[in-house]
Amino acid sequence: MKDFAAIDFETANGARSSVCSVGIVIVRSGIIVDRIYSLIRPEPEYYSYFCTRVHGLCAEDTANAPIFPTVWAEIAPRISGLPLVAHNSPFDEGCLRAVHKTYQMDYPDYTFFCTCRASRRHFGRQLINHQLHTVANHCGYDLSNHHHALADAEACAWIALQLL
Repeated sequence: MKDFAAIDFETANGARSSVCSVGIVIVRSGIIVDRIYSLIRPEPEYYSYFCTRVHGLCAEDTANAPIFPTVWAEIAPRISGLPLVAHNSPFDEGCLRAVHKTYQMDYPDYTFFCTCRASRRHFGRQLINHQLHTVANHCGYDLSNHHHALADAEACAWIALQLL
């Protein structure tokens, strides 16, 4: 696969609709051509201790951020026609569907591919686990800023270019 958009969401709490940041890396002809990152004011608008501990974002970070429909209006045309790739795609696809539903937006039935599943097929038991940082490291990508949506999307794109 040479043309795709790798996507990663971070959430503020246990609700899939609570996206608080998004990272997207657009790949065309096997080359990264664009990177998009945005903070998003989550819905529902509260942060769980666990989520903040994972990605470091809190209410102060997104208090003045745009809501999802505003962010997605800028992103959607840039990824139009591209399949989406995520590491553990059921999570990111679930977030995208949930936030579209929350804001009563039409969901365009994006096609998703999963680098975690691809890693399991390709590497099997060669790896201790198939978490993003483990697979990225095995594929030669230094994911030193893990759980930053753009860094995770870039790691996913790197893996996808090698495995999909």
